[in-house]
Amino acid sequence: MANIISNRIAELLGSEGKVRFSHLLKICEQFFGNYRISGSHHIFKTPWEGDPRINLQKEKGNYAKPYQVKQVIRALRKLRDIERDNKDEKDDEKTKRQR
Repeated sequence: MANIISNRIAELLGSEGKVRFSHLLKICEQFFGNYRISGSHHIFKTPWEGDPRINLQKEKGNYAKPYQVKQVIRALRKLRDIERDNKDEKDDEKTKRQR
């Protein structure tokens, strides 16, 4: 899963600020599940408390706002780090059991 997340991060970093809102929404749904809508804001729950939060709002021309793309990149990096930590812990437990 960490590789998939890394690929999405690279994709967003390479977009130079021009990410379609619908595409960013699909990426967030893939990793953070369903969202709730409050006015024009699409708000995702994350598996952690506090920042980075994901709160998306469409900009003119159907593009995501650049600062929100950066929010999603930070959230994906945090999720990737959590996934890697969990994998490392599982690998450590597996090694201990094999001894």
